[in-house]
Amino acid sequence: MRKTRAPYPAEFRQQIIELAQAGRHPAELSREFAPTSQTIINWVAQTAQDAGKPLPDKDGLSSAERDELSRLRRENRQIKMERYILAKATA
Repeated sequence: MRKTRAPYPAEFRQQIIELAQAGRHPAELSREFAPTSQTIINWVAQTAQDAGKPLPDKDGLSSAERDELSRLRRENRQIKMERYILAKATA
């Protein structure tokens, strides 16, 4: 089973993102700091998406849009379940 760790503080993430955007390679930042290079790449990509610059190979959703989509999907599942229960109760 994989170990999970607490999320990195927002200020730390922002500093790493700024260093990566300034031209430092994610592998170099990974050796100097704790996050893996893939994590740093993901942070930079998500920051670009949040700024309105969708990546061609991604879904193009910002963090807020992704959160809203998840919330709406949960709500939709709940409504479908309630509808199913009511249909069974009246049948």
